[in-house]
Amino acid sequence: MTIDKSLKVRAGMSRSRNVLTRAERIAKLKATEKWSDGDGVLGLPKVRVPKMALKKKKKTKKEEGEAEAGDKK
Repeated sequence: MTIDKSLKVRAGMSRSRNVLTRAERIAKLKATEKWSDGDGVLGLPKVRVPKMALKKKKKTKKEEGEAEAGDKK
């Protein structure tokens, strides 16, 4: 059985994931010193995933002048 075109992932996941793997969670907990090597791997506490927001580039004065000159023509 084949997968429908609408369900296929083209170039991997383009947005950030909201769930971490167990290894990623343990690494974050180690960094914050909330987990040590002897602790169990089941029942780990929740770990917040930072949301990445893309910032828009600010226009320089030279680019703004060119944009305004193009709009007036």
